[in-house]
Amino acid sequence: MVKYYNYDIVFAEFPDETTLALNITGCPNRCLGCHSPHLQNDCGRLLDEQAINGLLDCYGTAITCVGFMGGDAEPAEIERLAAFIRQARPELRIGWYSGRRELPDGIRTDRFDYIKLGPWIETLGPLTSPTTNQRLYRIHSDGTREDITARFFRK
Repeated sequence: MVKYYNYDIVFAEFPDETTLALNITGCPNRCLGCHSPHLQNDCGRLLDEQAINGLLDCYGTAITCVGFMGGDAEPAEIERLAAFIRQARPELRIGWYSGRRELPDGIRTDRFDYIKLGPWIETLGPLTSPTTNQRLYRIHSDGTREDITARFFRK
């Protein structure tokens, strides 16, 4: 069961997208220096098809993307919810910010348009830093990944 703490409309997490970002709770990664340690707790509201439909109905065409910000405790459920959005709202793109170094075996990347991988390591910096360990991938329709991290680097 996936829960979310809150949500926001954001513009920087996925390039050229207006994203409904869902902050998922129950994060198991425990990254040193985590900017959202409250998301490590088992709290929040149930994120299911009904909750997703309610949020999508609320924002309509104002968004172009849905972003799962976390979900590493239940990656198969994140994939299932992404598949639901893909079927229900095929015009939307779907992203996932994971703190894992790699996705678990069996996760279908073609359910997503973007996947960010990598734990937070403060000394390496965020996605905007050329030294970051984190990577953002654009997922092509065949499931292959294109590293687009450099689009975030500050010039």
